[in-house]
Amino acid sequence: MVGRVKIGCCGFPVAKDRYYREFEVVEIQKTFYQPPSFITVQKWRERAPSKFEFTVKAWQLITHLPSSPTYRRLKEHILKNKEDMYGFFRPTEEVFSAWKKTEEIASVLKGKIIVFQSPPGFKPTLNNEKNLREFFNKIERRDFIFVWEPRGKWEKEKIKSLCNELNLIHCVDPFKSEPLTQKGIFYFRLHGKGGYRYRYTKEDLFYLYKIVCALPSSSSIYVMFNNTYMFEDATRFKSLFY
Repeated sequence: MVGRVKIGCCGFPVAKDRYYREFEVVEIQKTFYQPPSFITVQKWRERAPSKFEFTVKAWQLITHLPSSPTYRRLKEHILKNKEDMYGFFRPTEEVFSAWKKTEEIASVLKGKIIVFQSPPGFKPTLNNEKNLREFFNKIERRDFIFVWEPRGKWEKEKIKSLCNELNLIHCVDPFKSEPLTQKGIFYFRLHGKGGYRYRYTKEDLFYLYKIVCALPSSSSIYVMFNNTYMFEDATRFKSLFY
């Protein structure tokens, strides 16, 4: 069971050396806000254990509009007359350039999984669906596994249809909804019941354990904590498998 269940955090909540001793996977968050230099990324790869896995969150220039508060952490300067060229998977030179940066960093990290988290404002309009199709049909997949976490009010059938059409893994918070794809990989991101500051209870973690154990035995399951107490909660959850 432990081999197929990969438990970790979204970002490094503790010193990297300590984290590497405890977990075998991390989701890199800096690539979403402001991608680090290739030298920095190369050091992460070199200093991590050889079998340690990095998953990468795609740069916000691909998924989020410049009006998003997350852009406050962006060091790039976005010109006013160019703002409508970013985000929402728009098939623009700017978005594809942001993808290229994300792709290059994932390659340096030898990461296979890239997570695309769309914001609540990315609604199921015809234009947004068109952008999704054009973006994922145009970029080079190579050996990457693309994970999509939709947070807008998308109908289940639409999510399932798009994921199957575009070969995407549906990412969910298992305390809020169920994954709609069955592709041998499940990717969970746990944002805290009721908010980021939530600490998962013993009952919560056992409930999550039962969800994971019920999934197909041949699948790989990523359980990534993204809350204030992510390191402690992930460690406690991991202990249930021993």
